[in-house]
Amino acid sequence: MTVTYSSKVANATFFGFHRLLLRWKGSIYKLLYREFIVFATLYTAISVLYRFFLTGSQKRFFEKLSIYCDRYAEQIPVTFVLGFYVTLVVNRWWNQFVNLPWPDRLMLLISSCVQGRDEYGRLLRRTLMRYVNLTSLLIFRSVSTAVYKRFPTMDHVV
Repeated sequence: MTVTYSSKVANATFFGFHRLLLRWKGSIYKLLYREFIVFATLYTAISVLYRFFLTGSQKRFFEKLSIYCDRYAEQIPVTFVLGFYVTLVVNRWWNQFVNLPWPDRLMLLISSCVQGRDEYGRLLRRTLMRYVNLTSLLIFRSVSTAVYKRFPTMDHVV
């Protein structure tokens, strides 16, 4: 779900960008704080283990293991991994966008195929478009939390 900060950005002061970063709703911090806590906890545990509990020979073994892992980590370039990840994310977003039901094309098709200027043709076109809009609403309701909050039950949909 997209959170807009347009009004906050328009009235920004010198330190306005930092206040935008510290907003919790839709923040990058909200997205990553769990992983950061896990990383900081593991790093602290390994650091305390290395500094206070390992003997001299165990420290040398740990350092050799670290150098060995670092040597193999350099074989896969970070730019390749990041490029792969960004491509994956963008492709997933684009597939979601392409697969969204757009009722406009179907409306044009219905209006061109269902003939008649009489009352029956007009009601048939209107009924078909109502079903199309209902289908779109049910799909958006299952995907978007904002639409689900607007239409929480079938009574609200009706």
